[in-house]
Amino acid sequence: MEDIKMMTECFNPATGEKLGESPVNTVEDVARAIQKAKSIQTIWGKMPVRERVRLLRPVRQFLSEHADEIAETISRDNGKTRIDAMATEILPAIMALAYYSKYAKTFLKDRHLKAGSILFANKRSYIRRESFGVIGIISPWNYPFAIPFSEIVMALLAGNAVVLKTASETQMVGRLLEKCFQFVELPQGLFTYLNLPGKIAGDAFLENGIDKLFFTGSVATGKYLMKKASEKLTPVVLELGGNDAMIVCEDADIDRAVGGAMWAGLSNAGQSCGGVERIYVHEKIYQPFMELLKEKVEALRIGYDADIDVEIGAMTTQRQIDTVNLHIQDALAKGATIFAQSKISDNPNYHHLLPATVLTDVTHEMLVMRDETFGPVLGVMKVKDDDEAIRLANDSNLGLTGSVWSKNRRHAKKLAARIHAGAVTINDHLMSHGLAETPWGGFKESGIGRTHGRLGFDEMTQPQVIINDILPFAKRQMWWYPYSVKIYSSLSGLAQMLASKSFFKRVKGFISLMKIVPRFFTKW
Repeated sequence: MEDIKMMTECFNPATGEKLGESPVNTVEDVARAIQKAKSIQTIWGKMPVRERVRLLRPVRQFLSEHADEIAETISRDNGKTRIDAMATEILPAIMALAYYSKYAKTFLKDRHLKAGSILFANKRSYIRRESFGVIGIISPWNYPFAIPFSEIVMALLAGNAVVLKTASETQMVGRLLEKCFQFVELPQGLFTYLNLPGKIAGDAFLENGIDKLFFTGSVATGKYLMKKASEKLTPVVLELGGNDAMIVCEDADIDRAVGGAMWAGLSNAGQSCGGVERIYVHEKIYQPFMELLKEKVEALRIGYDADIDVEIGAMTTQRQIDTVNLHIQDALAKGATIFAQSKISDNPNYHHLLPATVLTDVTHEMLVMRDETFGPVLGVMKVKDDDEAIRLANDSNLGLTGSVWSKNRRHAKKLAARIHAGAVTINDHLMSHGLAETPWGGFKESGIGRTHGRLGFDEMTQPQVIINDILPFAKRQMWWYPYSVKIYSSLSGLAQMLASKSFFKRVKGFISLMKIVPRFFTKW
C-alpha cells in the first residue's frame, strides 16, 4: 500500500480561503537532502564563480516575468498588501541578485596581507574564502520571500549547497521560491526545499550534518538552536527579535518623521522585526508631531488587499493577534492611553484585521515598550533632550535597528552611533533590509552574525590564511632547534630592539640579533 503523504493546508488569513496544500517532509528527508547536497557541493564549489553567476542570473528574468503572480501569492498567503509585497520583497530580491552576481567574484578573491613587521618580510600571507558545504536556512512568515531569497543567492554564489525550510504558515510562497530556483539549470540536489514543522526543523538540520545554519525568528528559538549547535560547534547566524526605537529630534522634519514612523511601524501590519515600535519625541515638537500622527493614523485604510486600495492588510496568524492584544491590554492596565486608532474594514468576511494604534503615557514597565509586539502598534514618549532619548532607546535587551530624525546630519550621525543596534538609519527606518550592500543583523539578543552586503556574503564562507615563505633557500628559522644561551640572548635583544625607549638598548639589541642571523642559512 502506498504511504499517504501528510499535507500542510494553506489559507488566506484575511478571508479563510484555502490556497493549497504543501507536502510535509520527514527527518529522513532532511538527512537524504543534506547527504545529496554534500556530494553535489564538492563539484559546485570548484566551479568558477563566473559560471555560478551565469547559471543563477536567469532567476532575475523569472522574477520580472512573474512579479505580479509572486506579489499576489505573497499577499494571499501572508496577508500583507500587494504593494508591500512588491516594494519590500520582490524588488529587493531582484536588486539583491544583481548586486551579488556583480560582486561575488570580488568578495571571493584572495586578499593579500601586508607584513606586520620587517622581521617577517619573507612571509607573504593571503586569505582565501572557503565555502562551508551545505547551508541550512530556516526562514519566517513575515517576509516569506525576500528573507530567504537573498540568503539562498549568497550561499549558492559562494559555492555552497542549500537546504531551505520556510514557515508552515506561508507554504505557497515557499513553493514559489522553490519554483524560482527550479527555473534555472542547477545541479540536482544543490538546492532543496523542505516543508517541516518548526518544532523539529532545527534539530533535524543540526543532527544530520548541516555545515552552517541561518535562522530568522524568535529570540527563544534562536537561543535553543545556538545551544543545540554548540554540541557539534556548528556555526550559526541568528536574526532574532527587535523592539526598535525611533528618536525624533527637535529640528526634525515633522511631516517626514510622521510618514516614516507610520510606514516603518505599520507596514506589513507591523510584523517587521526591524520596524519602529518605540518613538521618543523631543518635547519642543511633541505636540505638532502627535497632532499630525493622529490625523494620518486615523485616515489609514485597513482591510483585504483585493483592489490595492488599503494601506494595511491582515495579520498573518491568530497567535500574533493574541500577542498584540495582550501588549495593548497590559499597557492600558498600567496607565497608557489610546491616543489614535484607525478603523478597520467592516466587511464581515474579512478576518485577522487589527487597527493601527498609537499609545501614549507609556512607560518601560509595559510589555509594549520592553518586548517585541510585532503588530500595528506605536508607543510614543515625550523626552526633554537627546540624551534622555538615547538612554531610553538603549534600555532594551534587543537591538536590531534604530533611527534618528533630524535636519542636522552631522548631529544625527553622532546620535546614531550611540544607539546600540545593528542597523541605524537617519531620516528613514526599516528600508535598509532592501539595500543589498548593507549588512543586516543585531546587537544584544537580536542575534549574532550578519546577512546581506559583504559581511553577509562573508558569512557564507570561512577564511583560510595561506602563509608563503618567499625565501626557499633559507634552511631554518632563528628560533628553531637547537636552543642555546646565545639564542635566548639574541631573542631577548630583539625584544629590546623592537620596544625599548633607550636608543642605546635598541642598537645593542640589533647587534645581538645579527649574531644569529647566519643560522637562518645554515643546516642543523
